[in-house]
Amino acid sequence: MNKSLPKAVQKILWDKETEAPFTGKYNKHFEQGTYHCINCGSILFESDEKFDSGTGWPSFSDSSVELKLVEDNSLYPTRIEVLCPECNAHLGHLFDDGPLPTGKRYCINSAALEFEDY
Repeated sequence: MNKSLPKAVQKILWDKETEAPFTGKYNKHFEQGTYHCINCGSILFESDEKFDSGTGWPSFSDSSVELKLVEDNSLYPTRIEVLCPECNAHLGHLFDDGPLPTGKRYCINSAALEFEDY
């Protein structure tokens, strides 16, 4: 755990909290580059995988890396939690209402990400 991160970010990563919709800095961010885990720096998503879902959180249709997916029974209906494959930080959730060809929507907290341009 990176204890130098702000408490609000730590609560998202480790207590699985969710930032308020439309408040994250990467919600309407569409520059070219890569999105990394803010805790460990692992690459998570490429900018060409990002789309505007209108939900208020950064959304990605796919990931070029194998993310860790875990069943989340904390709410009904059951959701799929998305974790960083390297440090197990909570990133967000995976839904099956994304665009074709994948049909996936990785709904990710901006606070869990950092961006590096190409």
